[in-house]
Amino acid sequence: MTATALTIAGSDSGGGAGVQADLKTFSALGVFGCSAVTAITAQNTRAVIAVHPVPLETIAAQIAAVLEEIRVDSIKIGMLGGPELVACVAEAIAAFDGPIVLDPVMVAKSGDALLPDSAVAALTESLIPRASLLTPNLPEAARLLGTAEAVDDADMQAQGRRLLDMGAGAVLMKGGHGGGDTCTDWLIGPSGSQAFASPRIATGNTHGTGCTLSSAIAAGFALGQPLAEAVDRAHGWLHAAILAADGLEIGQGHGPVHHFHEVWA
Repeated sequence: MTATALTIAGSDSGGGAGVQADLKTFSALGVFGCSAVTAITAQNTRAVIAVHPVPLETIAAQIAAVLEEIRVDSIKIGMLGGPELVACVAEAIAAFDGPIVLDPVMVAKSGDALLPDSAVAALTESLIPRASLLTPNLPEAARLLGTAEAVDDADMQAQGRRLLDMGAGAVLMKGGHGGGDTCTDWLIGPSGSQAFASPRIATGNTHGTGCTLSSAIAAGFALGQPLAEAVDRAHGWLHAAILAADGLEIGQGHGPVHHFHEVWA
């Protein structure tokens, strides 16, 4: 039976992040992807030029249409534009009993804000407790906690444990925004912490890395992989996608990672 995953996220007209990145990732990893678009953005590799929220009833209808007729093995949640949308998505997936990966998208690679302050509390109350895995980067974790960004592995683990206390099944603290020659992600769960490390790659083409990593983990869940295996495989696959990113030569700013590095010649 074909593994399936549903992404609930915003659309990226530049094709490197959001729903587009999620569907590319699902396809590259052998999972059939479905989608519910939460917002339409006008963006490229340099900037987010405009954001148009999709009406709540349309978002709810998209999710219901998929879940009522297609067997969905996992859900990935990305860009949510406000507290009303957070509540809408939480209600729409209330009956779903499979794994959920929540990527708390707050700021675009260009620096543009994608989640208003009013939505942070709603995210904490309504969706984080539903998440099998929460995948914040360092700025997102700090904003969720109302604290300074983690500066080392000990800080990352401590913040991960605080986020775990908010109710998520597990937390993956992503180290892409950190410094040093190594990029380390920390998986924090009820039984302890586990590091996933790769050499840091000198490239500016990292647009969509957060979306891609979370959707790769969701794909692993859809394929029946346990948490640590899904994270390990996704981490390694994304590292290879970043390593191949410069070969795409897309745009003049932060270009996308190469989702099909294992497929294209």
